[in-house]
This record gives sequence, C-alpha cells and structure tokens, in this order.
Amino acid sequence: MATTTKTIPKGERYIEAVGRRKTAIARARITPAASMTATVNKKDINTYFMTEPLRITALEPFLKVTLPTQFAITVVVSGGGIAGQAVAVRHAIARALTEYDINLRTTLKKEGFLKRDPRAKERRKPGLVKARKRKQWSKR
Repeated sequence: MATTTKTIPKGERYIEAVGRRKTAIARARITPAASMTATVNKKDINTYFMTEPLRITALEPFLKVTLPTQFAITVVVSGGGIAGQAVAVRHAIARALTEYDINLRTTLKKEGFLKRDPRAKERRKPGLVKARKRKQWSKR
C-alpha cells in the first residue's frame, strides 16, 4: 500500500479549527514544520498545562493517529477552567487533523475527539439555592 503525503491546500499556510467545551473556546492552527512544537496562548504547552494529564489530554489526537509529518501547533484558548480548556484544545486539534487528512476521521471519531461534549452547568431556578438544591424543610 502506497503512502501519500498530504499537504495544505495552495494559498493557505495553515489549517485552523475551533474546539469547545463548557464555556472554553479554543482556536487551533496547525502548520507543517521540521519538528513538533505546541504553544497555547503564546506559552509553551508544558508551561500552560502544568500537569501531565492535562498535557496528554490536549495532545491526545496526535497520540492516537500516526502521522509522519511534524506540526507546529498554535492555540488560542479562552473561557472556562483549565480542564475544560484542555478538552477544547483536544477538540480543535482533532478537527484540524481531519481537515488535513479525511482518512483520520474514523480513528478520531471512534475515540470521541470530534464530538463536542454538551454537558454544562444547569441554571439556577427561582426559589432554590442552586439548580436543584432546596432549603431544608422544617416542620416547626
């Protein structure tokens, strides 16, 4: 089986995609490069995501697919907490990789990286303390 090298379409220097989770929004740009580099909000990914599980979560699409091409990844992320931002970055990178090579879609979809996680905090209702929590009932 012959392997074909993919290239970014003519006239474009990078592929951009948006990923979301709760209130976090990530815009990722992938550019072919000599070596693999990743920056998040103009900081190195190791500086921005301090713990190893968050770094692994953010770069998981690259761990699941094997690509011979190296990329320079630039991500701008805003909103939400640090864990939600890591999942939003993962979503954006997975979307950008499917734009780069449509054959990667089946692998990424099976892993669940292309689905936007719709879970979010439920709104507070009037007369309640939180979304469903009530004040303790007192008989007297």
